[in-house]
Amino acid sequence: MSPIIVGPLVAAGLSAFLALVIALIDRVVNDYGEVTIDINGGKRSYTVRGGSPLLGTLAAEGLFVPSACGGRGSCGACKVRVLSDVGPHLPTEMPYLNPEEVSQNVRLSCQIKLKKNIDIELPEELFSVKKFSSTVESIRELTYDIKEVLFKLDEPKAIEFVAGQYIQIVVPPYGEIKESVQRAYSMSSRPRDDGHVELLVRLVPGGIATTWVHKYLKVGQKVELVGPFGDFQVHDTPAAMLCVAGGSGMAPFKSMFYEMKENNSFPDKEIWYFFGARTTRDMFYLDELRQLEKDWPRFHFVAALSEPKADEAWQGDTGLITDVLDKYIKEKIGKDKGLEGYLCGSPGMINACINVMTKNGVAERDIYFDKFA
Repeated sequence: MSPIIVGPLVAAGLSAFLALVIALIDRVVNDYGEVTIDINGGKRSYTVRGGSPLLGTLAAEGLFVPSACGGRGSCGACKVRVLSDVGPHLPTEMPYLNPEEVSQNVRLSCQIKLKKNIDIELPEELFSVKKFSSTVESIRELTYDIKEVLFKLDEPKAIEFVAGQYIQIVVPPYGEIKESVQRAYSMSSRPRDDGHVELLVRLVPGGIATTWVHKYLKVGQKVELVGPFGDFQVHDTPAAMLCVAGGSGMAPFKSMFYEMKENNSFPDKEIWYFFGARTTRDMFYLDELRQLEKDWPRFHFVAALSEPKADEAWQGDTGLITDVLDKYIKEKIGKDKGLEGYLCGSPGMINACINVMTKNGVAERDIYFDKFA
């Protein structure tokens, strides 16, 4: 046989042999056996197979820790306090932890690999988080890149949540995506409707979940949801609400506003809702929100375009939403009962709004937000 042929065959055989050896060594070395997860001083305990991240292992046991990024280590939401020694903090965790959290050994559960018994602390409200089976009831295009998706829960009166909270979609494998993932979305549902979950999903180029929703999801399809999560909600004070959003950041505010109107919740609060977009093709729910403003005297809707086109018949405010917000705080919004900020959107938008609000006398402790991961 020609050396030209023998050489590659030998190399291929050697590579295959080495791959087999590495796989066998990995299986032996990384066989951590059974480990015990003790939660909140024995209130819950699980004996599980070691070797996987804590976040996914808990989910497999029916205990769901919030994770806006689905366990990629890019959101910092899946924090738990670890009471036992699991090694030093990893570089992937440090950007999401403040010094106090580090000193208390708060960790990201998606970054902790279970190698031995572990003791952790979790907020006990997570014990009531559930996985829901649902059917897609409707899909509506709100803009060229935002869809409103309504899920009907298979069990009636299945979900209880506070307006402003979010839920995670379980995205199944599809196309080149070989594993199931979870992604978080704020609910735009009305809390009274405990048989449905409504989400607003904006298409993000390359986004695993958003691509699935926009290009693969169909009416009648079965989908699993996990939640509810989050503490973004209206605070019971007389202070006026300064609400700012763009794009799918509309979702939690839609839920809040209709809950407040239908239940006459927080009756002393004035609500100012600032919604920013580039052009009219990025605007949606305009007629609905303007009608809400007519029907509800303490609700004020301010829509603004930052880049209106010359041929657009736009009669609302123009400019960056932060500039519009600044003008209204200075000139139109009463401050006699105080001001609170409520924000939902990109980190850049939220940081810019916080800057405007604090410069206008809003205490940073009174600014609440959901920041997209």
